[in-house]
Amino acid sequence: MPHPSFSELAATSPVMAILRNFPPADAVVRAERAWDLGIDLVEVPIHRPEFVPALEAVAAAGRERGKVVGAGTIVEPAQLDVISGIGVDFAVAPGLDLRLAASSAERGIPFLPGAATPSEVQRALAAGLTWIKGFPATSLGTAWFTAVRGPFPDARLVATGGLDAGNAAAYLDAGARIVAVGSALEDPGQLDLLSEIIRERRAD
Repeated sequence: MPHPSFSELAATSPVMAILRNFPPADAVVRAERAWDLGIDLVEVPIHRPEFVPALEAVAAAGRERGKVVGAGTIVEPAQLDVISGIGVDFAVAPGLDLRLAASSAERGIPFLPGAATPSEVQRALAAGLTWIKGFPATSLGTAWFTAVRGPFPDARLVATGGLDAGNAAAYLDAGARIVAVGSALEDPGQLDLLSEIIRERRAD
C-alpha cells in the first residue's frame, strides 16, 4: 500500500511531538503519552545511529495503534535506506536538500524539508513540496511565519525548534499549520495547555 501524502497525515494534527535522544522504552512511553493526548504525528530524530532502535520501537508501537510515526534529522541518503526498511510514515529534514526529497519520493515516503529563508521556501514549492518546516522557529520568530505566508499562500508551514505549550498557539496564529514540541511532554502543566490547543484548533 502506498504511503498517504503528508497532507493526509497532517489533516487532524495541529501539534507534532518530537522524541529526541531517548532510549527505545522511554521513547515509546512518550509516544503513548502524545497519542493519548491527541497528538497524531510523532517524529523520532535519528541524528545519530544509536537512536535508530528508538525509531524502530516507536514505529512498531505506532503500527499497533494505527498511529503516524516519522523519522527526523534526515540529512543523507543512507538514512532513507534505514527508515524505508523500518516502515516509517514520513521523513523530516532540518534543511532543504532536493536530492533527498527526490530520493524520499522514490521510496514513496512523504518528505518534510526545512527552510529558513523565502528563497528556500520558493525552491521547495517549485519542487512540489508544499509542506515545509520553518526551522529554527523561535529564532525566526512568529513574524517570519506571517510574512512568508504572504507571498507563498500555498506553503503549509510547520514551526519547529524551541517551541513548547506556552508559545505554540502564537505560531499557529501567525500562520503555521502545525507546531512541533518536545519538552512539553514532560511537564503536566504543559500537557494541559497542549490538550487545550488541540481541542481548540480541531474545533475551528
